[in-house]
Amino acid sequence: MMFRNAQIYRLPTPWVIDKCTLADALARKHLRECGALDCETRGFVVPRPDADDSHVYACGGHWHIRYGAETRILPAAVIQDETTKRADALAQQQGYKLGRKQLKELREQITTELMPRAFTRRRYTDAWVDPEGGWLVIDAPSTARAEDVLEQLRQALDRFPLTVLRTERSPMSAMADWLAGNEAPAGFTIDRDCELRSVTEDGASVRYAHHSLEGDEVKGHLEAGKLPRKLAMTYGDRVSFVLTEQGGIKRLDYLDILHEDLRAAGAEDASALADAEWALMTGELSKLISALIGAMGGELRSESVV
Repeated sequence: MMFRNAQIYRLPTPWVIDKCTLADALARKHLRECGALDCETRGFVVPRPDADDSHVYACGGHWHIRYGAETRILPAAVIQDETTKRADALAQQQGYKLGRKQLKELREQITTELMPRAFTRRRYTDAWVDPEGGWLVIDAPSTARAEDVLEQLRQALDRFPLTVLRTERSPMSAMADWLAGNEAPAGFTIDRDCELRSVTEDGASVRYAHHSLEGDEVKGHLEAGKLPRKLAMTYGDRVSFVLTEQGGIKRLDYLDILHEDLRAAGAEDASALADAEWALMTGELSKLISALIGAMGGELRSESVV
């Protein structure tokens, strides 16, 4: 289990909720199958059924939880085709076309009839809780996807004090300085992908992919008022990623040296390999998060709860 994204939130340190209390709370919000008329259900599942039946799997002091959503797949085109077919048949019987209200009622009736026969699809989102370090990290590509997990956690727990990670310098300002000076912060290198967008109303943007970010071209865009929204970087020659303007991390890629460490761990079965991956990932991301915070001037503690 290696995260590909990281939406980062701050928990109180140390977090007063113990593993068993959290596991029991999540178990009460276990993901159930969609009923006949359910469009979607949400909840939590056992993250490591091969090793533990708990809703919180602990390894090396770091906790793994998994959120899930089950959705019925009923394409709008299917509903529309059936509505048109029945509306045409009713129009022939009645001698006149159905009005807007009748069409709406017919569409709702067809949706209700077809819903129990629709296929279901499950989507999972993993999260890492560091109770000692005070971090909640969600493997989601956007804050909107992460908010789905947070919403269920709020419902599961009576009290869930959580704040957004804030730093002395905004990620956008820090990325602009790194690009303008052609110099990455200590321990990092700047890679070859970047997106800049104008702060003016026209919202003009430019994207670079597999392109050198050194030289006058990028500096010219910065001087013209464009600011970085995304910047590809590598930390310690071990993890590459894309930093976003909101401080989120995307496109995490664990480089060959990390995979060599994993092979050296000598895991003998699937469960041991999963533990080794988890320990390696949480260790590397802990270092990466700490280094990023330092590169952006340190953490600003906030009382605002999300």
